[in-house]
Amino acid sequence: MSGSAIPAASCAAPVIVWLRRDLRLGDNPAVVAAAETGRPVIAVIVRDPLFDALGAAPKWRFGLGLKKFQKQLQSLGSRVILRSGPVFDVLRALMTETGATSLYWNRAYDPESIERDSEVKAQFAAAGIDVRSFSGNLLLEPWKTSTKTGGHFKVYSPFWRALSVHDIPAPIAAPQVLRAPDEWPASETLASWGFGHDMGRGADVVALHLSLGEEAAQARLDRFLETALPDYAKDRDFPARAVTSNLSEPLAYGEISARQIWHQTWLRYPNGEAEKFLKELAWRDFAWHLTYHDPHIQTGCWRQEWDRFNWDTAADHPHLIAWQQGRTGVDLVDAGMRELYTTGRMHNRVRMIVASYLTKHLRMHWRLGQQWFADTLVDWDAASNAMGWQWVAGCGPDAAPYFRIFNPDTQQQKFDAQNAYCRHWLGTGSGFEEAMPLSWKASRPLNPIVPLAQGRTAALAALEAFKATQPEKV
Repeated sequence: MSGSAIPAASCAAPVIVWLRRDLRLGDNPAVVAAAETGRPVIAVIVRDPLFDALGAAPKWRFGLGLKKFQKQLQSLGSRVILRSGPVFDVLRALMTETGATSLYWNRAYDPESIERDSEVKAQFAAAGIDVRSFSGNLLLEPWKTSTKTGGHFKVYSPFWRALSVHDIPAPIAAPQVLRAPDEWPASETLASWGFGHDMGRGADVVALHLSLGEEAAQARLDRFLETALPDYAKDRDFPARAVTSNLSEPLAYGEISARQIWHQTWLRYPNGEAEKFLKELAWRDFAWHLTYHDPHIQTGCWRQEWDRFNWDTAADHPHLIAWQQGRTGVDLVDAGMRELYTTGRMHNRVRMIVASYLTKHLRMHWRLGQQWFADTLVDWDAASNAMGWQWVAGCGPDAAPYFRIFNPDTQQQKFDAQNAYCRHWLGTGSGFEEAMPLSWKASRPLNPIVPLAQGRTAALAALEAFKATQPEKV
């Protein structure tokens, strides 16, 4: 927490809370701290260039979540102000209009947001504004865990061991009252922002699979803990079995916090029965730990020597287009890609398989897959997406690099032996054909566009050729 003391003459001046991906009242430190001042609270969403850079699905899903959150605030006699433009200019204008002397927000950890937020904080602090940022989006801040030598973690297992012995801060109760200002400042309308424009006709189909808002997120957690968690560890890799939490979606928009999930899970399962699930929750923290300490992971290979690997980067390559449209001829890959386009999500095991097929069998650059997921996932998370793609591609933080190649047919025999998952998503009643653009071809080839054995052999040959050109071990 940082910032100068509030001048005594400003004790009734509003506090502005700059919301980002934290659309909740419970365990929202910035909102709670603002409410505890007893002063008027003005929440604002700023549509700036970073906001506009969001892909089609996450931007649309954010708009739907924001609409739900607006109604939640209205029930407390409050509201969210919407403004567009450079963040500092927007917030400075809002402070001038309202007489606000304090600005609060919950921290973000991607390199672009850190740069923006640091500049905003420095400029307002220099002007005598009380500026405070809070920890509210992760289990622990990325700098709270370190190796025995004081560095940051680069392997998950020791990261988990370090995190698991920390005291994870308890969630903060939602404020019961949000004092309104004497006069609300003007606001743009959510409809005018047009967040659903790029979704096309798929919006109506994907919307059927969404769960919006803080109350729904809590209900989803309760349902998972009550009915699915006992089978989670043994069944989580089977895509046709409904044992995963589906909490990645509300987590992505801050409709629930990681700390709420952590503590409610421990409360229900105090003897460690939920460790497998909590380890998966902590993967998200690990991804942000890496992004904070190694920000190049967002745009380049974490193992930087792999930036020289000969992946195909053609965004119009027929193989990439076939993969995007679920037309590779490989059942489990195409089923996963169709689930993604129909629901905005994909089962985690299947995500690894479709990513492996793209980067190994098709030898397309992982960045192309990362960008497609960033455009189509409603549970998109910048750190998890980047780390996940690099983990599979073999250039990320993992002990088993490029030569690990998932065989989709073997994976299907192991995790979808009854063909329930593939049959549903490759069938005519899944909703995929209603969601896909009319310009897409609906038919699938009878045979894989790249046979599995052929793709594996070529991938390993490409690895050997790459290793022969490198002075360092890869």
